[in-house]
Amino acid sequence: AGTRNYNDQLMEQLADAGNGNYAFIDTLNEAQKVLVEEMSSTLNTIAKDVKIQIEFNPDVVAEYRLIGYENRALKREDFSNDKVDAGEIGAGHSVTALYEIALRGSTGAALEPLRYQTQSKNEMPLGNELAHLRLRYKEPEGNVSKLLEWPLQRKEIQTDIARTSETFRFAAAVAGFGQLLKGGKYTTDFGYGNVAQLARGAKGDDRFGYRDEFLALVKTAESLSTAPPKSRHLSDARR
Repeated sequence: AGTRNYNDQLMEQLADAGNGNYAFIDTLNEAQKVLVEEMSSTLNTIAKDVKIQIEFNPDVVAEYRLIGYENRALKREDFSNDKVDAGEIGAGHSVTALYEIALRGSTGAALEPLRYQTQSKNEMPLGNELAHLRLRYKEPEGNVSKLLEWPLQRKEIQTDIARTSETFRFAAAVAGFGQLLKGGKYTTDFGYGNVAQLARGAKGDDRFGYRDEFLALVKTAESLSTAPPKSRHLSDARR
């Protein structure tokens, strides 16, 4: 904690170098969250040097974009290199990575098609696969990573956001909010009202009021925004 001297980038670098975590505590509610509710999971590491890699099937996915994690990207060859440091996962922690994708043949693509783009030459028909997910991690006291792999099937795509989990919808709202704060380059007419609508419908039990706190933050940001309001019904959002 501190007064007018908080440097998030520096704190993140220090935490990364020491394989630790950092938090900015400015309220009693935040202290309860960091020092009580999340303390045991923060201190109890269950996996270290966790790396995630996803390969999209070009026969199904025309474009993809990872939302956030700009400072967490690894080179492709670093995924299998156990000497390359990565993040730690504590007991009860979860990691969420959101991708925006445009299916081949859909209207959601943002790029013009290339004339000489590489064509997929699969030896096996993989048209039912959307992507292939790989996860590497080390045991807390281990030095050799373990590999887990899962194919993601096209049939698993959920086109109705109302049928997704509360956790997913709230994470999507937070991601959308972050993009709006950065200028909303890719959000088209998805605005603060949509963020609030999505988050409000995914509050769940919200035992400690953390999600209500996020909604208040969205309202404040909207009131301070000088951009013209933009909003549409969530069911019309680009998939």
